[in-house]
Amino acid sequence: MLTLLLITSGCASATYEITGYTSSPIIDDIPVPTNAKPLKVTTDSANPNIRISETYELKHIGGEQGLYTPADYFQKLHDEGWVELEENRMGHVHFLKKNDTVVAIEIREDTFEIHE
Repeated sequence: MLTLLLITSGCASATYEITGYTSSPIIDDIPVPTNAKPLKVTTDSANPNIRISETYELKHIGGEQGLYTPADYFQKLHDEGWVELEENRMGHVHFLKKNDTVVAIEIREDTFEIHE
């Protein structure tokens, strides 16, 4: 019985936890999980469509291999007035719009990036 318990607990998928939200330092209207660790801000992207971006670490936010959209985070974005442009979605990259601002949020297994 103990062996079975150890095997099943070792195979359980890890989950992420969001403990609250704060404003993004680069885009005031974008909520960011307060327990997400800021990793870097990029102001000199090689992509001419990206003005500025920021990268955060939040363990397991995208699930295994970043395959899962964090539903509660996207619900918070929706509650703040952001509308997902589903027709523009490209795999891990979700495009959202509020007023005249368009952002891309790229979800990975342990990180996410916000691009303006």
